[in-house]
Amino acid sequence: MTTFQRFPTQAPATNVAQLKARILALLPAIGAGAAQRERERQLPHEAIAQLAAAGLYTVRIPTRYGGPGGAVSDVIELLLQIAAVDSNVAQALRPGFAFVEGLLVAQGEGAEQERERWFARYLQGAVIGNAGWELGGANGAIAARLVRDGEHYRANGSKFYSTGALFADYVSAVALDEDEQPVSFILPRDREGLELVDDFDAMGQRLTASGTTHLRNVRVEASEIRTRTVEEGKRTIVTPFLQLFLGTVLAGIARNALTDATRFAREHARPIKHSTASRSVDDPYVELSVGDIAARAYGAEALVLKAAATIDRAWLAQLDDAAVEQAAIEVAQAQYLVAELALKAAETLFDVGGASTTGRQHNLDRHWRNARTVANHNPRQWKAAVVGVWQLKGTRPPVSGLF
Repeated sequence: MTTFQRFPTQAPATNVAQLKARILALLPAIGAGAAQRERERQLPHEAIAQLAAAGLYTVRIPTRYGGPGGAVSDVIELLLQIAAVDSNVAQALRPGFAFVEGLLVAQGEGAEQERERWFARYLQGAVIGNAGWELGGANGAIAARLVRDGEHYRANGSKFYSTGALFADYVSAVALDEDEQPVSFILPRDREGLELVDDFDAMGQRLTASGTTHLRNVRVEASEIRTRTVEEGKRTIVTPFLQLFLGTVLAGIARNALTDATRFAREHARPIKHSTASRSVDDPYVELSVGDIAARAYGAEALVLKAAATIDRAWLAQLDDAAVEQAAIEVAQAQYLVAELALKAAETLFDVGGASTTGRQHNLDRHWRNARTVANHNPRQWKAAVVGVWQLKGTRPPVSGLF
């Protein structure tokens, strides 16, 4: 396995509680460097490697494959904690968790072999990134090409969004074959012709390694082609999971904003001249601001945990169509509100102090920038409108990457 790990892989956790304890023990150190990393554009290679080595990606691997057999709620609880110390790290984990969920729902020829192969690699500490969307053309259009070259294939093209790829041992991608059909494949990170560029220039979430991936006549072995194991056009529980992942990152940002607001009020802020308090923590409007942020963080967390329980119920219902649709609706509702709650929490943070809260050394603006960037992945208006027409007319949500 091609690897960039700096830490020995721990033995697979025997249960979810043990795995959670491992991960939570790593978070104080990860959080301590988050503001400085973002200010100086230092990609969190070490944080991702530590979490993978501790077994974070294995939460959902069933016990029959050697994993702890956790639920979606377990993933969301852990993700909340990670996002609450560094939302860049949390977001960069999304492709790896998406891959696991895809393996869990896969059916048909080759699905079981893929589960056995990739779950074993996850248990060994593997990290998987993604080379996704392209620029130009309609949203979701694919220009990258995969053509046969003897016993193998050659891939050419460029991908604009590649979340987590620079941290990864393997990179998944999709291209059109000679019949104009999309084909998924996954490559070792060091494959000749696979070039990853750290050029992501969004105002927030700058350290998610979401830059450009170039496929320059990359050799793709037949064994690296992934079997399409989910029926085309069918609603899948993986989509609500991925949308809830974004909402959970937002909820973590709200919690992180509360942590920084509390710290700043205690350690840096001073009352304005006409305040009735001699300390900022005694100023009623600072108290109000912190309480407002706390309520928003609490609400955001409650929403994503409730939505996670709905996804777990769909699994218990053996992914019955109605249960999956219900999960899609509940996740959409949660996303709509969580974005608003996180953005307002990050903005209210600046009310706990004066102009000093905007100092670059504190980097408090990262919370709003990060929340705004995550929220912009999907238009909130569409979420509310789809839920509204479902309530009014029973119209089913679209079968797309957004529901």
